[in-house]
This record gives sequence, C-alpha cells and structure tokens, in this order.
Amino acid sequence: MPIGPQPHGRRGTVEEPYSPLNLRLVLAAFGLVVCTVLAVLLFRAGWTVPGWLLAAWAVAAAIDIVVVQMRRRARKRAEGGRDHSLFE
Repeated sequence: MPIGPQPHGRRGTVEEPYSPLNLRLVLAAFGLVVCTVLAVLLFRAGWTVPGWLLAAWAVAAAIDIVVVQMRRRARKRAEGGRDHSLFE
C-alpha cells in the first residue's frame, strides 16, 4: 500500500484534504500517552486483562502515529514544504 499525502480514490483534494493529519497526530499521541499510563496502573493493580487491552490500544495508537507522520511527510513533499495548521 503506497503511503501518499492522501489515499487514492478519496473525495478530498489538496485544497480540502480527506483527513486533518495534524489533528489526527495530536489525538493519536494523546491516546498513546493515556493508554500507556492506564495500562501501567492496571498492571500494578493486578488487573491484567484490561491492562493488556489498553496496551494493545497503545500499540495501535503508536502505529497510527507512524502512518500519519509518513502521510504528513508525503504531503509536505507534494506541496513544496507548506506548513499546515492543526485542523488541515
């Protein structure tokens, strides 16, 4: 699957992107931190099953961060280095 500024066949354009990548990056980072902290607290309290579930969500958030960052780099290359606000 090629990682470009936007998935092929989506409705968005360069002017109106399909996904606000910067906002998605912030939300994924927040999810990673919260899930990691809660998973550690649950493991220390002896609740292993919920701890593993939150650890899995933390891994999913980390993967999402990597994918979003790759898409942001591709968008930056495609647009010549233009900066974007949080909601673009």
